[in-house]
Amino acid sequence: MMKRFPITLLFLFVSVIIFGQSTKNWHWKDFEKDSVHGISLQKAYQLLATYGIQPSPIIVAVIDGGIDSNQNDLKKLLWTNPAEISNNHVDDDHNGYVDDVHGWNFLGGRDGSNIDKAAAEKTRIYHQLKSKFNHKTIDTLGLNAMEKKQYATWLEVVKEMEFSDEDAANLQYMQMATNALKKIGANIIQEMGDSNFTALKLAPYQPIGRIALEAKMSFLRTVTILGIDKETPFTEIISDLNEYLEGKEKAANAKENAPINIRAEIVKDHYEDFSDRYYGNQDITGPNARHGTHVAGLVAGLPDSSWHVNQWYPPLKIMAIRAVPDGDEYDKDVALAIRYAVDNGAKIINMSFGKSYSPEQIWVDSAIRYAAAKDVLIVHSAGNEFYDLDQKNVFPNPYSSAIKDAAKNMLTVAASSDLAVGESILTEFSNYGPKVVDVLAPGNKIYSTLPGANNHGLLSGTSMASPIVSHVAALIRSYFPTLTAIQVKDLIMQSVWQPSNPQDSFVVPQHEASKTLAEICKAGGIVNAANAIELAKRVASTSPVKSIQKKRTKN
Repeated sequence: MMKRFPITLLFLFVSVIIFGQSTKNWHWKDFEKDSVHGISLQKAYQLLATYGIQPSPIIVAVIDGGIDSNQNDLKKLLWTNPAEISNNHVDDDHNGYVDDVHGWNFLGGRDGSNIDKAAAEKTRIYHQLKSKFNHKTIDTLGLNAMEKKQYATWLEVVKEMEFSDEDAANLQYMQMATNALKKIGANIIQEMGDSNFTALKLAPYQPIGRIALEAKMSFLRTVTILGIDKETPFTEIISDLNEYLEGKEKAANAKENAPINIRAEIVKDHYEDFSDRYYGNQDITGPNARHGTHVAGLVAGLPDSSWHVNQWYPPLKIMAIRAVPDGDEYDKDVALAIRYAVDNGAKIINMSFGKSYSPEQIWVDSAIRYAAAKDVLIVHSAGNEFYDLDQKNVFPNPYSSAIKDAAKNMLTVAASSDLAVGESILTEFSNYGPKVVDVLAPGNKIYSTLPGANNHGLLSGTSMASPIVSHVAALIRSYFPTLTAIQVKDLIMQSVWQPSNPQDSFVVPQHEASKTLAEICKAGGIVNAANAIELAKRVASTSPVKSIQKKRTKN
C-alpha cells in the first residue's frame, strides 16, 4: 500500500507551515474568491442551491485499510445493507457474507482475527520464485511464455530487493534520530505534563529549567530537519517513526527472511482459487483504520468537526470494504472488493492504494471491467513515489496487458498543493504522467477524520486527492443521476481549473524540476467542483459530453 509518511529522509531542509483555521480546509476553497487552489466545493453547493434539483441516494465504496465505525462524523454516513440483520450470524441476503451490515473485511478470519501487516509484493514474489531462479543459469530459450514472464519479473525484484550502503546509512541515521526524539520528548513531557504535545504548542512554551530548554530547542530543530508537520502530536510522531523503522528493517533482511504466510494463518482461503471467495469477516474497522478513516471523511466531504450537513448535501452513504493491509494488498482481495461494491449498489469506488507488482493482475483487471459494465466509476490514487507512470507501471492500472484495452471507467488522480500550505501548486511526492494520470486534486496537508469519536488531523498523499475527487463524482451522480460513469469522468476532466497560460510551469519542490500541469496529467489542471457541477447541469439537459479519452499504448 502506498503511503506517504510525514518523514522525509532525502530532504534535510524543509519549509514548515504553521496551520491555522484559514488554511486547515484549504482544499475546499475557491481560487477566485480565496486565491487558494482548492476545488471550489462551497461554490458548487451554492450553485446547487439555485438549481432546485432533488438529489438521489448515492453509495460510494471505500476500499481501504478499515474505517472507524465509531467516528462520530462518519458513523451516521455508513451504508447499511437493507437485507442483512446485524449480528444474527446468518447470511440473510444469501450473498455469501455473513452479517455484512456496513460492508466487508477481506483481511479477516472467521474467528474475528485480522491481518494487520503484510509483506511487500516484491518480497512475496522473490521468495515464491527463489528456488526456481536463484543462483541458477537460466536458458531463456528453453522457457515457455509464462516462465519467461516470471523470469523477467524475478530479475526486476532482485534489483529492487537490494539494500544499499546508502539505505543502511539512512536507516542508522533514523534509528539514532528516533532514539534521540524519545529521550527529548520524555524530558518535555516531564515538564509540560502533556504526552501529546506538538511542535506548534511547544514553540511558545517557556521552560523553567535548562534541561527542558535544551530539549525544546532540540525537538523543534529535529522536527524541522525530518520534515514533520508542526501539528503532529508527539505520540503520533514516535508511532510513525517506529513504523518507518520497522519497514526499513524488514527491507534490510527481506532477501534472507521469507515473509510469514499470515494469510494462511488468519484468512485461511485457497488464495490461488479465485472461486474461493466467501472468506473474511464483518469487522470493517480492523486493527489500523487511520488511513481509511481519513479517506472516508474526504469522500464524505467533511471539512472539519464543526461542519453540519446542509440541505444541499447529497444523500451519500459510505460502504466500507477492508482489503488493504499495512503493506501491499493482495490482488484477490482487491478484485473481490470491487465486485462486492458493485454487486451491493456502489456507483463510485474509491481506491487509495497501489503497488509496483501485480502477479494476479487479470483478476483485478476483470473486476474493473465488471464495474464498467455495471456503470460504476473507479477513482484511484496515482501513488507517492514521484514516478513517471508513462514509464513505470503501478497497479491497479487502467491498461490491461492481458485484456489488451484501457478501462474507461477509471479516473487516476495526482496530488496538488498550494502556496498556503507548501512551496508550489505541485507536490514533491505525487506520481505523474499524462498517459495514465487524468487529473490533479489537493493532496498536501489535508484535514479530515481520524479514528476516535471526535478525532481529526492532517495527512498528505495522493490517497487524500483521490477521495476528494470521489466526493465531487458523488455530488454529480447524486444530482444528475442520468449521467453515466464515463460521462462523469469526462466532465470532471473537462472542467478542471487551468492556469491562464497552459504553458506556465510550476516548481516541483525538493526536485530540480519544473513542470506544466499538462506534463502531470491528461486534463492539465486541478479538479474544480463548481465548474464540474455547471458542466454536469448542461450535459444532463442536452447531450453527452464528448469523450476526451486518448488511445493508450502499453506502458
